[in-house]
Amino acid sequence: MTDPDRPPLYKTWTPLVFALITLGALPLFLVYDRPREVALEDIKETGILKVLTINSPTTYYEGPEHPLGLEYDLVKGIAKKLDVELVMETTDTVASILPRLTRGDAHFAAAGLIVTKEREQLVRFTPAYQEIQQQAVYLRGGTQPRTIEDLIGREIKVVSGSSVAQRLSELKSDHPELKWEETSEKTAEDLLYDVWTGELDLTISDSNIIAVVRQHHPELHTGVTIKESEKLAWAFPPTSDDSVFNAASEYLKELNDSGELKSLLDRYYGTADSFNYINVSKFRQRVSTLLPNFEDLFKQAGEESGIDWRLIAAQAYQESQWNPKAVSPTGVKGMMQLTQDTADFLKIENREDPVASVMGGAKFLKQLSGRLPERITEPDRTWLALASYNIGFGHLEDARVLTDKSGKNPDKWADVKEFLPYLAKPEWYEQTKYGQARGEEALAYVSRIRTFYDVLVKMSVKQKPELLKLDLPAL
Repeated sequence: MTDPDRPPLYKTWTPLVFALITLGALPLFLVYDRPREVALEDIKETGILKVLTINSPTTYYEGPEHPLGLEYDLVKGIAKKLDVELVMETTDTVASILPRLTRGDAHFAAAGLIVTKEREQLVRFTPAYQEIQQQAVYLRGGTQPRTIEDLIGREIKVVSGSSVAQRLSELKSDHPELKWEETSEKTAEDLLYDVWTGELDLTISDSNIIAVVRQHHPELHTGVTIKESEKLAWAFPPTSDDSVFNAASEYLKELNDSGELKSLLDRYYGTADSFNYINVSKFRQRVSTLLPNFEDLFKQAGEESGIDWRLIAAQAYQESQWNPKAVSPTGVKGMMQLTQDTADFLKIENREDPVASVMGGAKFLKQLSGRLPERITEPDRTWLALASYNIGFGHLEDARVLTDKSGKNPDKWADVKEFLPYLAKPEWYEQTKYGQARGEEALAYVSRIRTFYDVLVKMSVKQKPELLKLDLPAL
């Protein structure tokens, strides 16, 4: 927070700017024009909400069918609430966001901006919607930097104008030998890619960006955290009218109170919790060697069931690692590891027939999804259906009942997954209809499928050949 005894820079804008210009102490690119006052009623009257952002996998980008990104999903919600058209204005660099915002190019900025004291002197921030860390990133096999001192003497490159660059400047006062290079030509994702290819020794980035990129480049490892608990928030230009700022702040509060914010964060970052270098690396290898043998089958199952074929493929990999002859110690068989009872229900004679197994498994998953209440939306419906495929529909319903009794939302995967492990504890499962179950396994099952699915989706989005973007289409 800013010092309560010191007014923000925009409150003393004119005399300070002219004084600094006169003294030659203020670069011209920092001389921002005061934006025109825009009230909430003005936005409703024009029917357009302009939001400034940056193109990245954690904010906003064009997917194969529609725009995607956490920031996009967030601002799409407030535009819908205000009943106005959303216009996303993109900027090339982080450093150009605040100048454009204070110039009045957009109503506010939603660009994964970290709240810093320096920025609070130029713009107003809403309450935070996410907390992250700033971490050093190196390539597997290299030397892990465990302390700030370990960064000294290393080749480090970061994005200029970023909060990471600001943090390094702060650290330099206590570590004068610390050196790094700043670039405005590359994004944080580009620098992570450079580390992955071996062209760069180290970069320092935000943990949310790292989590997304590591899903496709698991050889990237994290080292020392240079800043704990950084807050992300929307930034507003320095105007005296509070109506738009207040509406956005209220919207974010409602999103948090309803649990929808938690669900959105889980949608984009939930798979990071189940990240495993060995599993993901092995999966990526088999995408090249085994998937081509079954891709047409997965696509056919997707067309008939209406489920994304990549999700079916991810589930089949989790079940059998794409082995049609797989047999578990419990007697389930085939590509989709069907029980004998399920096979009989689906009228499947040979569970080891890959066509029968995949088509039947996709059909069964669709039926489980259809048994859930109509009010449950995607992607929660799919995650819950996957859990019931593993643990049984009755046990899933038990977990949803426990979720509801505990004051959480039984229709949201982010809440239900907290209670699945409780099904193995007597003090909890004795309250349920269907009794004890291995809920922890169901949680891991869904998490791994989501990880494999994300990798498949990234590999099919050809926005940027050297660093594929995250895509989470509606299921």
